[in-house]
Amino acid sequence: MRVLGIVTARGGSKGIPRKNLALLAGKPLLQYTADAIASSRRLTRTVISTDSEEIAVAAQSMGIECPFMRPEELARDETPTIPVLQDVVRRLEALGEAYDAVFTFQPTNPLRITSDIDGAIELLEATQADSVIGYSDVGERHPARMKLIDPTGCVIDPPFAEQFEGQRRQELPKLYLRDGSVYLTRRDVLMNDDSIKGKDCRAWLMPVERAINIDHEFDLFLAAQLLALGPEKFPGRAACGING
Repeated sequence: MRVLGIVTARGGSKGIPRKNLALLAGKPLLQYTADAIASSRRLTRTVISTDSEEIAVAAQSMGIECPFMRPEELARDETPTIPVLQDVVRRLEALGEAYDAVFTFQPTNPLRITSDIDGAIELLEATQADSVIGYSDVGERHPARMKLIDPTGCVIDPPFAEQFEGQRRQELPKLYLRDGSVYLTRRDVLMNDDSIKGKDCRAWLMPVERAINIDHEFDLFLAAQLLALGPEKFPGRAACGING
């Protein structure tokens, strides 16, 4: 299977300025994704889609190719991911390259490791599914425990509320949240169906200590604490991620 990795990293960011290059435990956020990609045995080629010259130069110094810049019309705040991925696939196919699947990498998920990448590709091959997407257990934040609050401040039980007040977590149905670390999609599903998920999606389960998405400064702090758990949780990385 020929798998194209696409790192999506536009320059604009409101929550954290220059977010894709923000420092996490002494390293740019993008470096964590680059390190995981570099050790992969299953990726055929990986490129970055960015509108930022600074990110393009940084990515190339980390071993990620930048064959072309992202068009301005695909780098707006409201731009969805699918057209960005399709743009890269079309441009590479115009150069004669062909791929069976696309692995989308968001630098904002820095705790993904190489075994997540290669394992997801092997799962896609084995199942012949449309996609493999990363999920993690919702744990204590189960939707059944969530409430609605009306304009007066009154708390209201939603239709999906727990069966009785104080219901134990173990009695609630297991639910999972898409975590953003793994998005692997067959080429035809992406290009012909305009979908990342498709009809047959298989789950790649991420442990909660690696299921983190960087949106705010607090997320960077939390990720640094998780990295400090050491190489037993993050194979190939020293504590705090300092040595890559």
